[in-house]
Amino acid sequence: MNTVKRLSLVTLAAVIMAFNINTFVHAGGLIPGGFTGLSLLIKEIFLRFAGINIPFSVLLYILNAVPAVISFRFIGKRFTLYSVLMIAISGLLTDFMPSMFTEFLQLHDTLLSAVFGGLLNGVSIALCLFADSTSGGTDFIAIFISEKYKRDAWNYIFTANCVILIIAAWLFMIDKALYSIIFQFASTIVISALYRGYQQRTLFIITDKPDEVYSIIHNITNHDATSFSGIGRYKMAEHIMLYSVISANEAGRLVAAIKKADPNSFINIIKTEQLNGSFYKRPKD
Repeated sequence: MNTVKRLSLVTLAAVIMAFNINTFVHAGGLIPGGFTGLSLLIKEIFLRFAGINIPFSVLLYILNAVPAVISFRFIGKRFTLYSVLMIAISGLLTDFMPSMFTEFLQLHDTLLSAVFGGLLNGVSIALCLFADSTSGGTDFIAIFISEKYKRDAWNYIFTANCVILIIAAWLFMIDKALYSIIFQFASTIVISALYRGYQQRTLFIITDKPDEVYSIIHNITNHDATSFSGIGRYKMAEHIMLYSVISANEAGRLVAAIKKADPNSFINIIKTEQLNGSFYKRPKD
């Protein structure tokens, strides 16, 4: 069932990605971020200055070849295979999607194309993340650097995207590049709202069943917890407080399990802005 779920999510994400490129992105003349945007930029350069129409899928596959090999060796085999499937389907659909599905959404307002295109792009990427995969390209590179060198690489990716937009503005029109920034901003907002796998939450749990609650935390999240003894001043009763940091997408299921085991527990959840130290991350495969 997990395989069926992942395949379904990846396929749906690829269809949405291709549909978005053939409608909102093309209608607005936008340059998305990552290798998708770089592929579109190279395609447009060859078409305008050399009269050569290179298929989008060919450029996308070439650019993703080396990052995919690196991801397969150092990140995870199944993670990479599902990501490659996403790249393969989205590339083919972008080139061969029937026009009857795209012509009715050829907007003439670039701002609307940027906003709604960014929203669809964010939904597509979020579906990939839910399937424990990625849309490929710069995501492969960013995850590899984060996993191997324990460094946040997203700033480098953002810089690379800015370079792509500067080239697009210099070669074509600056307004298209500026609208593309709106596209990327809308996409980022959607991803942040839908997917919280890279965010953490700090839990303070006051309970009279510390051993049972700790077992739940460990079994569901594989994270540890630290216990503190304290006295509730209202009833002058002794309680145990468990402190733990978990992934944000695990918080809902964990809280429900804790409340079922100890209905009288008091749980305070705080958004973790920065975390230094050992923190368990589930493997990609």
